[in-house]
Amino acid sequence: MNDVMIAYPNTRPMCSANCDGAAAAIVCNGETLKSLSLAQRRRAVKVSASVLTTDPYEEGCQVLPNVNTLTRKAAVSAYEQAGVGPGDLDLVELHDCFATAELVHYDNLMLCEEGGAADFFNSGATWRDGSTPVNVSGGLQSKGHPIAATGIANIWEICHHLRGEAGDRQIENARVGLAHVIGLGSACGVHILERSAA
Repeated sequence: MNDVMIAYPNTRPMCSANCDGAAAAIVCNGETLKSLSLAQRRRAVKVSASVLTTDPYEEGCQVLPNVNTLTRKAAVSAYEQAGVGPGDLDLVELHDCFATAELVHYDNLMLCEEGGAADFFNSGATWRDGSTPVNVSGGLQSKGHPIAATGIANIWEICHHLRGEAGDRQIENARVGLAHVIGLGSACGVHILERSAA
């Protein structure tokens, strides 16, 4: 809190650093998956929901949804699409471009009661050994924010936990995870991923 204030209450270390980076994902349908080796099928992760929400275009419109509205709409749709709820998630990797954004998105993703983000955090629920581990990678605060690659990087983190390949960060027996990203514009992506049944 004693560092340079960027935008209250976020000080310099509470703002993720923009950096270079790249990420990629290989996506296939069920038929293609069946043609792969058993080892490949075991590493596959099921995309149970993939939702993108954006601002609507309206000529001369001065009132547009913000990242909070977009995230909540995407989360509601993703939970419905995947047939799960926030209580079914074993881990979450959310877009914490600023320290305050993580708290805001606990609420937007319905991980806590409305308005209960601070209590949710203080309860220890978001810690590695909590009921809903959030950003066990360290989030964008620790790894930086390669703008266009951030969303896939969040998916990558969830996939590694679902495969049991996350090393020291591993959430034991992770079966369902949520990856969240927001973008300028505004846009929001929410993906719910599940461990392979193979």
